[in-house]
Amino acid sequence: MVEAFEGKMKGLVFGRGFLGTRIANYLGYKVIGREIADATDLSDIEKILDIEKPDVVINAIGKTGRPNIDWCETHKEETILSNVSAAVNLSSACALRGIYFVHLGSGCMYLGDKGGEGFTEDDEPNFYGPQFYAKTKILAEKAITASNPSALILRVRMPVDDHPDERNLIDKIKKYENLIDVKNSMTTVPHLLGAIKQLIEERKTGVYNLVNPGIISPFEIMEAYKKIADSSHNFGKFSLRELNQITLGTRSNCYLNTDKLKNAGITLPEIHEAVEECLLQYKEHLK
Repeated sequence: MVEAFEGKMKGLVFGRGFLGTRIANYLGYKVIGREIADATDLSDIEKILDIEKPDVVINAIGKTGRPNIDWCETHKEETILSNVSAAVNLSSACALRGIYFVHLGSGCMYLGDKGGEGFTEDDEPNFYGPQFYAKTKILAEKAITASNPSALILRVRMPVDDHPDERNLIDKIKKYENLIDVKNSMTTVPHLLGAIKQLIEERKTGVYNLVNPGIISPFEIMEAYKKIADSSHNFGKFSLRELNQITLGTRSNCYLNTDKLKNAGITLPEIHEAVEECLLQYKEHLK
């Protein structure tokens, strides 16, 4: 069993994006952006690690596309460099130096709800092919799991935050006139931060579905947004079939089981409750 850390840890977060910045600020870690080190270049990573000598490295690098994930379908080389090459480089460099490595993965590697039970961390991904983004996240997870048994892989899904940001799911979906009412596992960022801190302090390894218990749809989130944050907001509903007709890549809609996280002593609030909590703070930040 890997021993827990004692005392103050020095950490680096690779990736100066939405989640990387939030996590680094919360944990007091240093952010490494591409202007400091290109994670697709192994020699760059090695230089930074040898200079900084961190106890912990978190990989928050990833291409999800702008304005949405369809970008990855037409920018496959850039997507695989960020989502696979950078992740494997960081994992390998950390493993060789005995540095604890944390990878922000994705739960968007499944389709369905496994008969209402939710997919566990041991279930083989069933969404390799319909979407290029999902394909790269599956490849990265498999490569890290096979080569670095001391790594921690956290599967995050459709992050909902309490701060306005273009990468916050709330800000993403409120731009659309119509939304699907298909329930999914999702992750609320304020609760994710505390969970990551605890998992790192206990030096957990392996894969964890880091999502809130329960499932919720984008349509339900906007209903709550209209009730809590902006009563004038209008939107409609359309079917999953209609959505698939206008997207380049099929969307992952899935339910992830959270028993492993709970058994590790981490109980996040149910997703509807957690989203409402985020929206109340979101409204205050809008002011």
